[in-house]
Amino acid sequence: MNYQRSSALFAEAESVIPGGVNSPVRAFKAVGGTPIFIEKAQGAYLYDADGNTYIDYINSWGPMILGHAYKPVVDAVVEKAKKGTSFGTPTEIETRIAELAISMVPNIDKIRFVNSGTEACMSAVRLARGFTGKEKIIKFAGCYHGHSDSFLIQAGSGAVTFGTPNSPGVTQGTAKDTLLATYNDIENVKDIINANRNEIACIILEPVAGNMGCIPPKSGFLEDLRALCDANDILLVFDEVMTGFRLAKGGAQERYNIKADIVCFGKVIGGGLPVGAFAARNEIMNYLAPVGPVYQAGTLSGNPLAMAAGLAMLEELNKDSDIYDRLENKTKYLHEGIQKVLIENNITHTINRVGSMISVHFSDIEIVDFQSSATGNNESFKKFFHGMLNEGVYIAPSAFETWFVTEALTYDDLDKTIEAVNTVSKSL
Repeated sequence: MNYQRSSALFAEAESVIPGGVNSPVRAFKAVGGTPIFIEKAQGAYLYDADGNTYIDYINSWGPMILGHAYKPVVDAVVEKAKKGTSFGTPTEIETRIAELAISMVPNIDKIRFVNSGTEACMSAVRLARGFTGKEKIIKFAGCYHGHSDSFLIQAGSGAVTFGTPNSPGVTQGTAKDTLLATYNDIENVKDIINANRNEIACIILEPVAGNMGCIPPKSGFLEDLRALCDANDILLVFDEVMTGFRLAKGGAQERYNIKADIVCFGKVIGGGLPVGAFAARNEIMNYLAPVGPVYQAGTLSGNPLAMAAGLAMLEELNKDSDIYDRLENKTKYLHEGIQKVLIENNITHTINRVGSMISVHFSDIEIVDFQSSATGNNESFKKFFHGMLNEGVYIAPSAFETWFVTEALTYDDLDKTIEAVNTVSKSL
């Protein structure tokens, strides 16, 4: 494919935007080459500045569960924009989407909207600290909760040590309050709790990891975390920015029948516009200002355009009783097809899948945490990524990101994707 126009646009962007991008993963640093610039999208397809068309498995990193430019969402935004784009005052639509979200998700009484998943997770941790009166948190290596200081921490030297910053600008003081655990390893979590008795406010995790590839929780892992939190007066925080309204109407809480204390949302809940949210039972949410002492605010939170997009998206999902079964069946079909051709071409691999999230790891071991995910052959992934791009299939430009399946994908699209994998595999 020709990427001449995209290359010129990237060179132009580099002169005025750090690295030429407004989010680092877009820069193709992990795979090499020059990022493509998209001009438009429709349904399951992206169209770039050079006139190339791609079957899309990024889906704007998750929110386009019904496809790009989905008419009810677009119409809702257009009609709302005609009445004004922002007021800085309460609007009725904020209440309507809050009521719908609460009705769809188990175990929440109140919800507050913010502008991103990062804000949602940051605010949830602040709320957990304020509610419990404790300062430390446990997060899991490989789980990404946005770029707030508390979350940009890498593992320390031992199971019960605090982490160290992995980005300049994050202080050691912040790092000492963030304890790093191993995903899917409940004994490791127990050790950390035992070493920090009565100091831990919350445990935050992606109930299905999506930022080290798709990694499901082992059987019993979430249940054991819930029991540990109950026994030690710790709040369990689910980061459902990816999984919320994607794995089920009620997200991972519904799929795994686990009650979290605080739940964070993003992606799907905004219909493709910048929206995040966090929710909990009344007892916890009433700790937020203006009724409680924990301060959180946002000038553009509840923006009417974002609320219109999110409400239209949730309404479509809520009325379609079969949507999640169809998505799961498509993802299963894709999984089985890719696995078949990789085996036929003698390519070492492991495929993980939950609902409409799926990832291909070029590794021969079970992928259960960040350490095992890192065993994948990155050179193979680079070749695979660029090969798929040249075949007209756009996957995430990183081996550590999940793919997302959308309702707009047809089985013909899935077959073309599987055939592209077959073609590319012959050159790996």
